[in-house]
Formats: sequence, C-alpha cells, structure tokens
Amino acid sequence: MRRQNPAPVHGPFNAVARDCGAMIVSVRDARASERDRLWIEGVYRDYLDDLTPATATGMFPALGEVGHREPDQIARWFGDRNAFPLVIMQGPEHVGFAMVARGSSQPAQPHIDYRMAEFFIARPRRRLGIGRVAVQLILNRFAGRWEVSEFQRNTPAVTFWRRVVAAYTQGKYQERLFNDEVRQVFDSGPARAP
Repeated sequence: MRRQNPAPVHGPFNAVARDCGAMIVSVRDARASERDRLWIEGVYRDYLDDLTPATATGMFPALGEVGHREPDQIARWFGDRNAFPLVIMQGPEHVGFAMVARGSSQPAQPHIDYRMAEFFIARPRRRLGIGRVAVQLILNRFAGRWEVSEFQRNTPAVTFWRRVVAAYTQGKYQERLFNDEVRQVFDSGPARAP
C-alpha cells in the first residue's frame, strides 16, 4: 500500500533533543519567510565550498554558467512545486537548511517518494546533534520511501548519513554504490522515530 504524499510543510515542526543539552531544534518551510530565504542565500556559498573537494569531478557545472548561478538554483527550489526548501533552527537561530524533493533522481527508481536533495548545517553548529535531530524531524514529517545519496569521496557526508539512517531505521535500509554515489533507500514515518 502506497502512502499519500503529505501537503507542503507550513510552519515549524519541533522536537526537543535531550541528549543535545536540551536544545530545541525545529524545521520549517523556508517559503514562509523572506528572512529564511535570505539566510539560505547567504550561506549557500558555504554549502558549495563544503561540496567542492568531494565534487571536483566535472559532474557539476561551474558556478557562473548560465542557469547555474546561486540565485538561479535557489529560485528553482522556491519555485518548484515538487521541492520543499526547509530551514533548520536551533531555538531562534538559523543553523542549516535542507531541500526535500519528490521522487527519485533516477528514473529507474520510480518507487521513491522523497529524496534529500540538499542538506547543510553551518560549520560552527556541527557535531552537536543538530543535523541528526533535523533529519529525524524531516523524515517523520515526510513519511514514505526515501533516497539519500552522497558522493563517495565526501567521507564526512557518507559517514553522517550512514550513521543517521542506520539509527533512524534501526538498520533496515538498503545501500548501494552507483556512479560514485553512495545511496541509502529506506522507509520513514513517525512509527520509525527512535
């Protein structure tokens, strides 16, 4: 039985991470606030810089090419009905963003409901459990069949996603290597929450 895709996220959905010093981590639809969009635009270069060592493969167009400038990419996220640009908050502060997309990036896997197209936590906020909690919130909100992929050479991302997905699914996920990407496929929803 296929799950219905949820309606777009409007407003925050919160969780308290007791193991992270009782900080409150929340995730909300970034379309709800111009401030959220501007924050994402302001840190997008940091996100791309994090990807550069792992993606120096020629797979991505150089920034500045027509249609591949940072504002163009962000405008596509905010204009796509099948994309959910999200901002990650720690209390009242912006600390990261995610972009959830409907469907698989690979036509050969049409049974995927959602994929994590982009995920970023600001450098000073890493290794505090914020990313893990944000992922749990996102996966619980967007219940269904998921695909997460990382470039094989991006060791920190591969390590993070393997750890988070394994904990979230209690080890019930599939992983494979395809075109220099590590891909995890699994089911999500509130019943899966650790």
